[in-house]
Amino acid sequence: MLTLTDNARTAVQDIATRAGLPQEGGLRIAESDQQVGNFELSLVPEPVAGDEVIEAEGARVFVEPATSQILADQQLDATASPEGTGFLLAPQA
Repeated sequence: MLTLTDNARTAVQDIATRAGLPQEGGLRIAESDQQVGNFELSLVPEPVAGDEVIEAEGARVFVEPATSQILADQQLDATASPEGTGFLLAPQA
């Protein structure tokens, strides 16, 4: 199952709060339809049926079923930059 670093958890909470999402909302990760091997991130008010729900101290990340298998051994991290927040995937330690 995809895991979140503390940086990712904080970033997801901050972004969801600033976007005014309901408490059930969060960040959704899905495989890109346009570019094979890439992922799309979106803020959504609730998970889509079948999504894997990852909850960490109030941060909610939803992973589409097909993508869930691909990311099962990955960890989501976040970094801040002048352009905004960037998310990175890396193998779990």
